[in-house]
Amino acid sequence: MTTAHSNFADHTPTKKSWIALAVLLAGMFIALLDTSIVNVALPSIRMSLNASESTLSWIISGYALTFGLALIPAGRLGDRIGHKWVYLTGVALFTIASVACGIAQNDPQIIIARVVQGLAGGIFLPAVTAFIQTLFNGKARGKAFALMGAVIGVSTALGPIVGGLLIQAFGEADGWRWVFFVNIPIGIATVIAAVLYLPAHDAEHVNVGLDWVGVVLVAAGLTAILVPLIQGQEEGWPLWTYLSMAGGLVIFVIFAAWEVAFAKHGRNPLVPPRLYAHANFTLGTILALVYFAGFTSIFFSLSLFWQAGLHHTALETGMVSLPFAIGTIIGSARSQGLAARIGRNALALGLALVAISLGSLWLLLTNVEATSLTNWIVLPSMLIGGLGNGLFLAPNAQFIVATVERADAGSAAGVVNTMQRVGNAIGVAVVGSVLFGSLTTVAKTQQGSPADIASGWAHAAANCLAVSTGLAVLSFLLIWALPARVAGGGPAVPVGE
Repeated sequence: MTTAHSNFADHTPTKKSWIALAVLLAGMFIALLDTSIVNVALPSIRMSLNASESTLSWIISGYALTFGLALIPAGRLGDRIGHKWVYLTGVALFTIASVACGIAQNDPQIIIARVVQGLAGGIFLPAVTAFIQTLFNGKARGKAFALMGAVIGVSTALGPIVGGLLIQAFGEADGWRWVFFVNIPIGIATVIAAVLYLPAHDAEHVNVGLDWVGVVLVAAGLTAILVPLIQGQEEGWPLWTYLSMAGGLVIFVIFAAWEVAFAKHGRNPLVPPRLYAHANFTLGTILALVYFAGFTSIFFSLSLFWQAGLHHTALETGMVSLPFAIGTIIGSARSQGLAARIGRNALALGLALVAISLGSLWLLLTNVEATSLTNWIVLPSMLIGGLGNGLFLAPNAQFIVATVERADAGSAAGVVNTMQRVGNAIGVAVVGSVLFGSLTTVAKTQQGSPADIASGWAHAAANCLAVSTGLAVLSFLLIWALPARVAGGGPAVPVGE
């Protein structure tokens, strides 16, 4: 993804520059808050709307998918017309979509609203990095990126707690709506502040090219694969699900051919084919997809197990993920220094800790009586996982991007960001299918003793953790494709969870 350059980068940052950063980070906060806040609301949404199992998966996967698909074209559009206007459009659309989510009355309405909300988040998030590049230089730029990283960690940590508090305050029936309504005042204030404080002349107004055919092909291919993954289990895996997934693979072959032809004509393809001339970059993007598919999906299964299986409140469920979020903040704070000292081994250590964390959670769910499980029992595993996640999350993009030429770093970073979001969407789709496909009749219908219901949900959640553990181990094996060290000089393009 390219970034615009302006005369703002040539001067010492002013007070207005820091105010602009606060405006940008406010938008980033609500976009990333919505990746974690919704997990604790899923059981309430299910009860309130009588939502289907696949709808719960779509609420998470739909958001992540459209978020990821928008990142690269939105960044390039910002380079072309100005990041201010792209940012304003994205935040305004995100706010409107949040209203639509909050007032949804049935499955199709909330799915469509979440898909639009994810699209809006993907539209305005690239502007944050682009503005940091143009508004700051030297040490100030490093400080701005550090603040951005802090917002990523804090928004992730607060999500489950804020969601739990809102549902606790407004009740199980309607509290979930306030999970979305909370975005409205922040969104409105951010739009007004963006009009006042973001510079309008941040684009070079060059024709950077927009590969819309490539965007459509990627969206079609991913949709063709995700729809059967989410709907298949609920519908009994009919023939169309297999045909759709096969069709999705064919579309990706067509996409690859299109990108090659597009590049040969001197155009700017969505994914430059030359990036994949580097085998290590290819493996690195697979690593990004696999890791995000594994670790982000555990909150989907654990949140449902904790509420539907153990009948804990949304707030108690939010507290389960708090140690993971705190560990992520601590690990992220230490990651850059550790990566500078021991290189790739810092990322390997992080992935090892995540694998140990998920494996230990799987052992707990398979060996401890379900009704005996408490937040305190899973706390050590969640904290270890968070520490590992922080060690890997902050520097991983820098190591993957280092596998290509410096001139391609911007495009490579955009691809990595997108792969992470796509991994999130695919992970929740797969884990959702495993979770609901593994539920016992007693657990699914909630007709039985509390012990039997808890046991049925624990069995299903354990199967999901087995999948996530396997993905974490695969990530650990893929990490060795990355360079042992990367050259210093500025932070990589940061990404959120």
